[in-house]
Amino acid sequence: MEQRHIERLARSVSVVGLGTWQLGADWGTVPPQAAHAVLDAAVAEGVTFFDTADAYGDGRSEQFCGELRARHPDLFIATKMGRRVEQLPENYNREAFSAWNERSRANLGVQRIDLVQLHCPPDAVYEDDAVFAALDDLVEDGRIAAYGVSVETCAQALRAIARPHVASVQIVLNCFRLKPLEQVLPAARGAGVGIIARVPLASGLLSGRYDEQTTFAPEDHRSYNRHGEAFDVGETFAGVPYETGVAAARELAQLLDPGTTLAQFALRWVIDQPGVSTVIPGARNVEQVRQNVAAAALSPLRPHQLEGVAEIYDRLLREHVHGRW
Repeated sequence: MEQRHIERLARSVSVVGLGTWQLGADWGTVPPQAAHAVLDAAVAEGVTFFDTADAYGDGRSEQFCGELRARHPDLFIATKMGRRVEQLPENYNREAFSAWNERSRANLGVQRIDLVQLHCPPDAVYEDDAVFAALDDLVEDGRIAAYGVSVETCAQALRAIARPHVASVQIVLNCFRLKPLEQVLPAARGAGVGIIARVPLASGLLSGRYDEQTTFAPEDHRSYNRHGEAFDVGETFAGVPYETGVAAARELAQLLDPGTTLAQFALRWVIDQPGVSTVIPGARNVEQVRQNVAAAALSPLRPHQLEGVAEIYDRLLREHVHGRW
């Protein structure tokens, strides 16, 4: 597995990581045995970077990752904080950070967390010097090794990158969301900030397995958040209308090399973007882990494939997402 160095983090991470939202909640039920099997399979395939959050199953995902870390102390576990409270800027403060950090360290079973990310905070948080001073203090106290920000928009990403001690930015980046290529990735590269690419398969649309008749369980966010009813709609199908995404995925499938799945193509596209540190697809079973990791061994996409992605984006997707995020 290729490892990519993040300058501000002073660590290298596997170019394909594992996102663990699926193991906590909002994707249907995943039994503990299945969650452990997914995590163990990722380690066996060479994954060293795992991303979780205190809000995923209200700590369930963190606990699974903590149990994994106990078995494999050298793994890099990143978590996020802030989405368990009402999304008001004043709720992002020193006292809250201390309490959230204490809870996450207990869930993860560690004294110091490798990376803590603010979890898509309100816009005003990015301008609050006190917020970042409090995060600096958590580093100074040895409670976290580094901090970053998970963002919704490119504008937020650029503001985070401008903060001198932000080590990483987590952002939606996939074949349906090309805007970060314009300014965010170049700025991150120049500043030594890591880019963690999330939602790389557009909530499964870029797996190529779904059509207009596909249904999802009521507890799955792909049923209840299609219009942003519970959180930012950009987290569900990357903000693309479902039927449009299905049509775009069908066209992308025409660009595949023999023996490559659409999911692997989509992951390889992310990996190939200059400035990406790691891409964090989720997985609900062992086979999905293996298929996702296989993207790291593929050859870089060829010019006609990259051009094809851009053409489909401009024709079908840009109008839905480019101006919003």
